[in-house]
Amino acid sequence: MPDGGQVESSDEAEELAVDANAAQPAWDWSTDPSNPYNWSAGKKAWQVAMISSVGFIASIGTSIISPAHTQLMAEFDVTSTQAILPLSLYVFALAFGPVIGGPLSETIGRYLLYAGGLPLGGLFTLGAGLTNSFAGLCILRFLAGTCFAPSLSVSSGLLNEIYLPAHRAIPSTLFILTPFLGPGLGPVIGGFIVNRKGWRWTQWAMLFFAAFSMVITLVFGRETYHPVLKHRRARELGQTVPKQPPLRKQILAFITIALLRPVHMLATEPIVSFVCLYVACEFATLFTLFSAVPYTFQRTYAFSIEQSGLVFLSIAVGCLLGTLTILLCDVFLYRRQIPRHPPHQVPPEYRLYPAMVGSIGLPVGLFWFAWTARPDISWASPTLAIVPFAWGNICIFISTMQYMVDTYHGTNVASAASANSLARYGLAGAFPLFTSQMYSALGIGWATSLLGFIAVALLPVPWVFFQFGKQIRARSKYETASY
Repeated sequence: MPDGGQVESSDEAEELAVDANAAQPAWDWSTDPSNPYNWSAGKKAWQVAMISSVGFIASIGTSIISPAHTQLMAEFDVTSTQAILPLSLYVFALAFGPVIGGPLSETIGRYLLYAGGLPLGGLFTLGAGLTNSFAGLCILRFLAGTCFAPSLSVSSGLLNEIYLPAHRAIPSTLFILTPFLGPGLGPVIGGFIVNRKGWRWTQWAMLFFAAFSMVITLVFGRETYHPVLKHRRARELGQTVPKQPPLRKQILAFITIALLRPVHMLATEPIVSFVCLYVACEFATLFTLFSAVPYTFQRTYAFSIEQSGLVFLSIAVGCLLGTLTILLCDVFLYRRQIPRHPPHQVPPEYRLYPAMVGSIGLPVGLFWFAWTARPDISWASPTLAIVPFAWGNICIFISTMQYMVDTYHGTNVASAASANSLARYGLAGAFPLFTSQMYSALGIGWATSLLGFIAVALLPVPWVFFQFGKQIRARSKYETASY
């Protein structure tokens, strides 16, 4: 799933000198046609289409192979837990990829990560579909995930660079919807493919999606990173171009932004710590469903692989409802605050309305699923129970990520996003490895209830930040919004 924000490099980056001497004409970047803020609506829409297509590929790769669990056990003679490794390692790669891709994109630009990552990820996916070695499958899946992963973090930076804050909520929400649809649609598509064509065709399906996205990227994709565009434009106009910092300084900045600072923020920043904990636990619960849903419906209702896959459409429905909720909160709650505050100074806490209402949907859905998944109750009841969980999950993720983006400034945004990515996908990759054992030992009711109790324990997080966020921000050791 995607990260809530790269650095708002656009206007916070240092401006190039515009009047170095009298011989050079004045240059205003804010009105320059090369500035992505000044692009046409159609050109901006194609950039959203590009990042959405890549985000969908990265996310559908997590779950499209999940229905192949039994086939992998039989073909490679591995245990049930080992057969989950191709899924878990791909998810771990989604945590690792943005750590490299985020800072790298601020050196070479955003576009090259898409144009280079897509074909590389496609090649590794091709290898995963052809390999006859289980170890090879696991390694190639990890490498494919690493290549596709940067899109999930870099994309939010791209949106910041083409849309001003007042116009950013709708395209950001629509983009984030596509990575959330991936985990919901992956088991549906994978269930039919695995049952009728075999597990290798799940990788061919990913290649088809990658090819489609590559066409959009090559034909309509453009560079959006403002410092790179400013350098290009300055050279065209004969303006003075600042020298690049030494390589040693760039490497040090990379290590700080991508590795050291995220860990420090996780340990010392309450906003980052609790947002990451909340989002990580609920993402882990979502990925637990990849094993829990087939386990529950095949044992309780004798569902086939295809029928079990169709249950995951509930996630897609919940995500669509969550997206609608976020858009309504933006229009009727957040935007009404804009005239009441100075320009671009709406307190970040007003981003938390969707998270507050969504926090209620998580435990409701989990406890509903836990105690209605019984032979004497229709399969429709636990299927519907997944909807409020998915609705709450996307509301919490988008809302809290927007909150962190508005709270922190400069490169601290990228570090907070990296921390969120590491926590989210690190925990999500681990949970499926012990889901079957947990459900076997505790039973469907209590195993799912355990996840529900975690959701209840974390439910106050957005409410506390809404009430006391300003005081918490004031005590931060990092640069944060002061309004």
